[in-house]
Amino acid sequence: MASESLKEEILRLKRERHAVILAHSYQRPEIQDIADFVGDSLALARQAQAAECDVIVFCGVHFMAETACILNPARTVLLPDLEAACSLEQSCPAEELEKFLEENRERNFYVVAYVNCSIGVKALADVIVTSGNSRRIIETAPESRPILFVPDKNLGAWTAAQTGREMVLWDGACHVHRRFTAEQVRQARAAHPQAQVVCHPECGPEVRALADHVCSTEKMIGYCRESACGSFIIVTETGILHRLRALVPGKEFIPVAGGAASCTECGYMKLNTLEKLRDCLRDMAPVVKLDEALRLRAEKPLLRMLELSK
Repeated sequence: MASESLKEEILRLKRERHAVILAHSYQRPEIQDIADFVGDSLALARQAQAAECDVIVFCGVHFMAETACILNPARTVLLPDLEAACSLEQSCPAEELEKFLEENRERNFYVVAYVNCSIGVKALADVIVTSGNSRRIIETAPESRPILFVPDKNLGAWTAAQTGREMVLWDGACHVHRRFTAEQVRQARAAHPQAQVVCHPECGPEVRALADHVCSTEKMIGYCRESACGSFIIVTETGILHRLRALVPGKEFIPVAGGAASCTECGYMKLNTLEKLRDCLRDMAPVVKLDEALRLRAEKPLLRMLELSK
């Protein structure tokens, strides 16, 4: 089927299903282009709550669609490919976290969970954070309790440095961001000496130390738009480049490591395609379904995050 006719069919099905299409900034360009809203985890969580629709199609990975389902129990939430997982989510199984908390019950940890985690981990958390609001939310954490930050040790370490709060860090990391190296950044800067380096806080400390600015994908857009610099080396998943080029025209965006897919792409994110998007709207499947008791437990720290992020 020709691409244009495929897009037309998706738009027709979207209208018939009274659906809204949400896409993460790491999705394929053609999916970003057809989505109603594109953004990071926090922006899309808010859009999922605010959207007037019967059906939410979440073009992202499984935990994102799960989060939309937690916040929108009366709506049908679809994920084009159920195999779209997340290495960061997988690094912190809920049963292992529960065992750790039980073994350290006397420490009474205040559990801060990065949104890139399963519903089971969210249900064990006191509050959820994203890369865009982690600093603000950590600053509200009670001084009387030690903080356990799960699952991303890199975001946790960056947030600890930003806030001055000591934390116990779970040993998890994103498989894409942990592949970026300081040498790649040095090579990119040598090839493009006029460019600023902008990186995601999920990158390791040696990479963050070489960056001109560290921020979430959503904040990258504002930073690059407002900066007097005309070119930027972007150290995160390459899907964001499409959005940056669309929203900040006239500036140059350079992927670190030359944009090699083996280094800079998330294969899970790229599992979603226009064909799968069309099929899930046509068939109303796969549907994300949650245990209601677990959903209610996971909803509390998510709502706390949204309240603190206002």
